[in-house]
Order: sequence, then C-alpha cells, then structure tokens
Amino acid sequence: MERTWRPPRPVDILATLTPHQRGPHDPAFQLDARGRVWRTCRPGGEPATVCVARAAGGEVTATAWGPGAAAALDAVPSWLGADDDPDGFEPRHPVLAEALRRFPGTLIGRTGLAVEALVPAILEQKVTGVEAYRGWLRLLRKYGEPAPGPAPERMRVVPPAGVWARIPSWEYHRAGVGPQRARTIVTAGRHVARLEEIASLGTAEADRRLRAVPGIGVWTSAEVRQRVLGDPDALSVGDYGLPHVVAYALTGERRGSDELMLELLEPYRGHRHRACVLLLRGGPMPPRRGPRAPVRDYRSM
Repeated sequence: MERTWRPPRPVDILATLTPHQRGPHDPAFQLDARGRVWRTCRPGGEPATVCVARAAGGEVTATAWGPGAAAALDAVPSWLGADDDPDGFEPRHPVLAEALRRFPGTLIGRTGLAVEALVPAILEQKVTGVEAYRGWLRLLRKYGEPAPGPAPERMRVVPPAGVWARIPSWEYHRAGVGPQRARTIVTAGRHVARLEEIASLGTAEADRRLRAVPGIGVWTSAEVRQRVLGDPDALSVGDYGLPHVVAYALTGERRGSDELMLELLEPYRGHRHRACVLLLRGGPMPPRRGPRAPVRDYRSM
C-alpha cells in the first residue's frame, strides 16, 4: 500500500523520525542508502513495515506492508508532526533562535504506540546508551517477528506487550538487562490495556497513569510522552547529559543540573522539550571532560 502526503509546512523527515531510533543498529528503525526511513510498528496490534521518503514538490511518500499497513499509513502524518503546533514557541535566546532558523523542519511527531516507546525507554533507565541499545537489539532479534515486505535485512517488528511480560528473567539477563529494568518491563506488560489508553489522554493524565506503574518515574514518563503524544513540553528531568547541554548552550557553563535546566527553560514552558530538541540539534555541545561512564555487562554478574 502506498500513500502520498503534502505537509502544510516544511518537514525534516529524518530529524523528526530519528527520536524513535534506538541506536545505529535498531532492528525496528533503519535508514537506507537512498535516505529512506524504514520503520516497523504494530498499530492496532497488527505488524507492519513502513518506508517513508521525500518525493518531488515537498511531498512525502509512504509505502507499507503487512496486516497493519493501512493503519500505519494513516498514522504517518502524525509521525511527521501534522498535529504539532510550534507557533507559540518564541526563542528568546540567540542560540535557540539560530537553531530554529537553521532547522525549521524539526517537528515533534506522535505515534500513539505506547508499548513501542515504553519498553526501550525502560531499557535506557540509568545506563549508558550502549547498554540500552545492546539489550534492545538482542531482545528484538530473539522475540520480534520478521518485518513484512522488502525491509532491510534483519529488521524486526516490536513484540506485543504480552510477549514482553512472558520473557523469562534469564533471557533479560542474557540480553544485559538488569533485574530492576526487567521487572519494570514485565509489570508494564501486565497493564498494557491501561497504558495503551494514554494515546488518547491529555499529557497530565498520561503522566499520572505511566508513573502509577512501579519502576516508571519522571524521566521515563517524559520520554514516552514525547514520542507517543508528541508532547512539546515533556522535559526529560533526570537525564544524565541533557542539563549540561542546556546549561552550556544558554549560559556557557560546562556543568548543569536539573534545577538550572528548569530555570533556564521556564520562559519556554509549553515548549521545553522542543527547545531541547533544537539545542541538541543546532546548539553548541559542552566539551567532554573526564572518563566516559563504564559499560556494564550484567551477564557476567
């Protein structure tokens, strides 16, 4: 199935969709040599593969395969920010103003797919990106089903929540996922019906429902709402590196904190996540100092 969509404003397809990629070897998200984005998903519980590409005249073409193809194609405009409203965002700082000028097509998309955003967010709790991406890759290769259609080699569809809830503890261990994160994923899988409903809730109610699950806190809730709801204000408080990025870009200070980040972004309330997206894409990055965080391997513990 194929569909063409003409966005009402310029859209940077790659920049808008890459927040859904979990590492360069993500089995559910790949970029091919022609610049096309390939993504697997499970809208309405049915597997699908979607290929999104830029067409002539500013149009976007999306091609989909699998039982969930029609539902996935219906969702593509929302993935690309059709529901986003950046008009109220007024960058007061010159760094933000310049980032917005350089990257006007960076929008906040929404998927409505709670489980597909929640599981990788849990895997990323308090670990390095390498650890989280390694676990995601190994679990999808073992429990994800092959992507429908002519997808790039080894792409997989994210398993449904019931599968995540039944994965044995030793398989999480073999994937390098610590016991606390594994328990959180299993618990979330047992409450899937309530969690899937967040796609139709306001951001405050969605936050309350997510954080009612043991093991899901402020950071995880924000990461999920950014992707599922397209929430432009869902600020990832508790992130390891984000406060330093914000502080350096807006003040020149090399070290930041959650408190300082909240203070600096208060003028952009309603669009604080949007401000962070622009700073991460177009702002100056703080110089690296000291050793990187160690990559742990729970399989040897």
